[in-house]
Amino acid sequence: MMQVRHRTLVVMLALAVVIGVALGAFAAGGSGRMVRPMAAPLVDAPILPVQMPLTTGSFSKVADLVKPAVININTVSKGGQPGRTPFEEFFGEEFYRRFFGEAPERIPQRSLGSGVIIDPAGVALTNAHVVERATEIEIITLDGSKHKAKVVGLDKKTDLAVLRLDDGKGKFAFIRLGDSDKMQVGDWVIAVGSPFGLQATVTAGIISAKARQIGQGPFDDFLQTDAAINPGNSGGPLVNMQGEVVGINTAIVAGGSGIGFAIPSNMARKIYSELLAKGKVTRGWLGVSIQPLTPELAKSFNARDNKGVLISDVVGDSPAGKAGLQPGDILIEFDGKKMEGPADLQRAVGFTIPGSSARVKVWRDQGEKSVDVKIGEAPEEREARGPNGQRGTKSALGMDVRPITPDVARQLNLRSTDGVVVARVDDGSAAAEAGIQRGDVIREINRQKIRSQSDFDRLTKDVKEGDRLTLLLQRGPMSLYVAFTAGSRG
Repeated sequence: MMQVRHRTLVVMLALAVVIGVALGAFAAGGSGRMVRPMAAPLVDAPILPVQMPLTTGSFSKVADLVKPAVININTVSKGGQPGRTPFEEFFGEEFYRRFFGEAPERIPQRSLGSGVIIDPAGVALTNAHVVERATEIEIITLDGSKHKAKVVGLDKKTDLAVLRLDDGKGKFAFIRLGDSDKMQVGDWVIAVGSPFGLQATVTAGIISAKARQIGQGPFDDFLQTDAAINPGNSGGPLVNMQGEVVGINTAIVAGGSGIGFAIPSNMARKIYSELLAKGKVTRGWLGVSIQPLTPELAKSFNARDNKGVLISDVVGDSPAGKAGLQPGDILIEFDGKKMEGPADLQRAVGFTIPGSSARVKVWRDQGEKSVDVKIGEAPEEREARGPNGQRGTKSALGMDVRPITPDVARQLNLRSTDGVVVARVDDGSAAAEAGIQRGDVIREINRQKIRSQSDFDRLTKDVKEGDRLTLLLQRGPMSLYVAFTAGSRG
C-alpha cells in the first residue's frame, strides 16, 4: 500500500513538473508577443529650406529677440502746405495777408516711421526720407518709453539715416547687422516695424530676389521680399533667422501685393560707418560716360561676349583719362569684381574711397589690358561743399529729377515714359514751398511739353534766380499746376 502510494505520488509529481514547464513556456511566449513592438513603417523625413524659422515652425523666438531693438519714429516738420481755414480757402491767401498782415501760419507736419537700434549706446538706422525734414524726432521703444533723437547724418542717394538717441547717454537693446551677401533667394526673413502706427508688427516671408534695380538712383541694389511692408514700416529691419539685420525696409510697389524692397545690410554698414565718423558720405569718381554693351555692340567691338560696360567718353583730366582709359574700351573688371552692366560699375566706383587705387581690366583691340586708376572724389560732392569744405548754395530750381524708365513708369502706374520724375526736393527751397514732392512727374514747364530728361535740361539750363516758373505735375491719377520763383525761399 505504501509502495503503491509512493509510486503514485512520484508519478503525480513528475506529471506536475511537466505541466508546469509547459505552462511556463506558453506564458513566456505570450508575454513576448505582448511587449514586442510592431515594426513602424519607414517614412521619409521632409526636405526643409536651409533656414527654417525653428524646429517648431514658429518665428516667435526670433521676433522676441528683435522687437526690443525696433523703434517707432514720430517726427514733426515744417515747410509743408499752409494750413488754411475754410475762410482762407474761400478768400485766398492774398486777402488774408492784406487784412491780417501775414500769411497763415504753416501747420507742422507729422509723420511716422520705423528704425532699428544697432548699437547699445543708442545709435539707430532708418530711412533718410523718414527724418530728412524733421525739426523734432521722438522715439518710442517697445516698453513704451519715449526718447529724443538727433540726426547724426543722412544720405539721400541710398535713403539711409543715422540717429542717436538721448545724446548717446542711455543703454538700449540692439541687434547686429548681418551679412546680406549670404542671403539666398528663398531664405526666410521677418519684417518688423510700425505700419500705420501699429508698433512692433511682425510679418514673415522670404527673399524673393536680390540686386533689384527699381529706378531710385545709381546705387539701386535692393533685396526684394514678400514679407508684408506697409506705410510706417519704412526704416524698420528685415531680419534673418539668426536675428541679424540683413536689410532696411524702404519701398513698396504701388498697387503691388507682396512686393517690398530693403537696402542690403552690407550697403547700410558702409554708409552708417561714414555717417557716424564724418556726418557725410564721400563717393568715388572715375570720369567716364558709359552705356550697356548690347550684343550688336559687342560684335562690332570684337568682344568675346556682351558682359561688361562700354566706355563712350572719357572726361579730360579725370582719373580715367590720367590712367589711359579710352572711348571704345569695354570695362570688364573693377578692383577684382566682374562688371555685368553700367549699374555694377556705378555702385563699385561710388563706394570706392576717393584717393584709393583700383585695378581696372578692359577689353581693347581684341585683348585684355589692365591699368591702375587712382579714384577721385565725385564732382557733385566737391561742388556741394564748396572750396573750403562748406556747403554751397542750392540750385535755382531747388530739386533733382530723373528720367522715367519703363520700370519707373510701371511702378508709378504711368501710361508712358514722357516727362521726368522728381527724385529730391531741397529743404526750404521754393520748389518745396510750392508743394512739389518726391515722386511727382513733371509734364510741362511754362506750357512747354517735357518728354525726356533732355527737354527738361534744355528748358531749365538758363533759369536763374528770380525767374518765374509754372509746372504741370502729375501726382498719382491727379494733374495740377504749381508756380514759384526760382531761387526764392519761403
